Parts: sequence; C-alpha cells; structure tokens
Amino acid sequence: MTQTQILICDDEDHLREMIAEYLSARDFEVLEAENPAVLRSLIESHSPDLILLDIRMPGEDGLTALRTLRATHNTPVIMLTAASSTVDRVVGLELGADDYLGKPVDLRELEARIKAVLRRHSAHAVPAKLTLVEPPKDHLPFGQFSLDLEGARLFDETGKELSITAMEFALLTLFYRNAGRILTRDQILDSTDDRGMDPFDRSIDLRISRLRRKIEKNAAKPELIRTVRGLGYIYDGAR
Repeated sequence: MTQTQILICDDEDHLREMIAEYLSARDFEVLEAENPAVLRSLIESHSPDLILLDIRMPGEDGLTALRTLRATHNTPVIMLTAASSTVDRVVGLELGADDYLGKPVDLRELEARIKAVLRRHSAHAVPAKLTLVEPPKDHLPFGQFSLDLEGARLFDETGKELSITAMEFALLTLFYRNAGRILTRDQILDSTDDRGMDPFDRSIDLRISRLRRKIEKNAAKPELIRTVRGLGYIYDGAR
C-alpha cells in the first residue's frame, strides 16, 4: 500500500523533526521544507497528499505561499498558527486553508486533523493539480457555471475549469441539491463534514465569501448564493 505523503514547511528545524518523527512512526511518509521555495520544489517533484504550512516564517510567509499555491493546486493544507493569532486563522481560511492548528503543536491532535482533512478531501476527489479540460457532457447547471458531480469540477460558461477546494465543491453540491431551500450555518457544517474542525464561529461565512468571489459577478451583491438575514443562505437555482 502506498504511504500517505505529508509535506511539512516550517523554518523551525526542531519542530519539523519532531513532527516528522511522530508521523513516520505512524506510517506516513514525510517530506521537510524549511521555506516556501523548497516547498514549491517538493510539490512539483513529489505531489504530496497534504501540506503542513507554518504562517510565521522569515522572508516569504505561509499566507503568501498559500495564496501562490492555491492558484494552481488543491492539495489539502493545514496551517500552523500562533495560538492567539485569530487574524492569521481568518486570513488562512479565506485564502483556502483546509484547517489550522495552534502552536505549540499537540501531536495527537495534529494526527487526528490530518486524517480528518484527508477523509474530506478524498470524499470530494478534487484533483491536486488543475488542468484546463472540456466540460463533461453530463454537467449540471449552477447559474452560468457547469457543475460536474462525478468529477468534482466546476466550469465557467467558456468551458474553463475553475480552481476550487474540496470544501468549495462540497458547498456547491449541497446548494445544488437543496435549491430553493434556506440552509442554516449548522446544517451546512453538518452536511459538509466540517464539524471535524474547531468550532470557529464564522468559518462557514468565510468559506462562502471566498466561494462567492469565484462565482459571483459582484461578490458584494451576490445573486447565486444569497444571504437570508438571521437564517442562513439559499441558492434558488433559477438564476
């Protein structure tokens, strides 16, 4: 059986070594990068299954690295953040992080979060590296977009595939299957298996906000996924 490959990017040698030793003993294959430049090189040469990415690094920080990564890859990312840095967590979620874990790292919790993120990502099967392909013939309409449920892909009206995360695909699928129905935040979290994350109050709002920037003509005045004040969100399927 092929080992699951985890790529750790952190400038702290002792932390990388501690995590690598722990995960290796649990049958993960571990790669180490001391900075984002090495991270990108290892991504191209090894195609890891999941990335652990520190935010606070000298030179190019983890948030900048994540923004660059999300332009071409959907590899799951867990951010390592200062325990008190709420702003970093919010920005990380907006940029496409799948989860976050505060430092100092609890290794058992880290292992649990890695497994939870991998399960969610595997269930939605979003390709790790994006390529432009023709939309499938059996696609489903989502506004002016085309949603391929089997391939876990989204295409615009020109046939260009859009970069979406596993969580964003889960949201699109949920709204499509519940067109015309108001979904509360709790229903969305439960239905997309996001309860495995820390109960971060506005996490679902941040994820929907990020998705809107990809699919709405004007994210400030959304027409596809609309907010129903005090209740939740709705996709009416008619736009």
